Amino acid sequence: MRNQLITVFGGTGFIGRHLVRRLAGQRARVLVISRNPARGHFLQPMGGVGQILVERADLASEQALARTLAGSSAVVNLMGILYETRQQKFDQVHGVLPGRIAHVAAAAGIRRMVHISAIGADPGSTSAYARSKADGERRVQDALPAATILRPSIVIGPEDGFFNRFAAMARLLPALPLIGGGETRFQPVYVGDVADAILAALRMSAAAGQTYQLGGPQVYSFAELMRYMLDVIGRRRLLLPLSFGMASFKARFLELLPVPPLTRDQVELLKVDNVVADGAKGLSDLGIAATPIELIVPEYLARYRASPAPHRAQPQ
Repeated sequence: MRNQLITVFGGTGFIGRHLVRRLAGQRARVLVISRNPARGHFLQPMGGVGQILVERADLASEQALARTLAGSSAVVNLMGILYETRQQKFDQVHGVLPGRIAHVAAAAGIRRMVHISAIGADPGSTSAYARSKADGERRVQDALPAATILRPSIVIGPEDGFFNRFAAMARLLPALPLIGGGETRFQPVYVGDVADAILAALRMSAAAGQTYQLGGPQVYSFAELMRYMLDVIGRRRLLLPLSFGMASFKARFLELLPVPPLTRDQVELLKVDNVVADGAKGLSDLGIAATPIELIVPEYLARYRASPAPHRAQPQ
């Protein structure tokens, strides 16, 4: 990738910062497209002078996108939202925009594109998030059949919104909810492995046109992950089962907050297991050994611990 220009949409986010660091280490030139370029200034010291640029682009204009992608060897799309706002809707961010980027990339003769979707993407889902992810996959593949689709399970790492969020709640609340009884299964994948998977997909000709589901080495129920998190931070909290119906009722009011901790659409997502399907291509097909969460999580949850004593917790 030395001296190749890789354009990364949404590169200032959680996965983006890990990917940009790796691309810079490969001596690639990186153009990061962000809604708020000022938030991406922290990326520039990851590379040499002028190696990493952070810019805004008019995503509504194919002409503007064509200028943005001029000279690019490959494109990575990381754009995604967890809930809708007045300005950002699932169908636009997850569906229309990725399709437009793929269309412009194809017209520019760019054949390498990696698009981040999600396990659970399904046009028939009761979740608008999952339907929009499926729509984005379809649009990208229609416009650029050689694009690689990566579908991660929940992504964990130092800046994640999963373990950090619940550990912060555990510092303040006497109990944590187990939506649907905590039986939904997840296969957490380390953000570094996801970034490595993107690099591998960009390098490997065999990855062109393929879809990979990215999960860690082990499957856990939501309740197991909560017990593990509490063990790591050394706190005892009640875990209270909450039916899907009651969770949806509460989410109706939580959605009124500027940053809702739970939405009705997320409750719908929790009704379906978030694990790699049997027979699906995964990390190993990209030459990556999945990292166990026990090697990653204790280090970045240290700030939430009730005492400084080290923990070697295992999910129960």
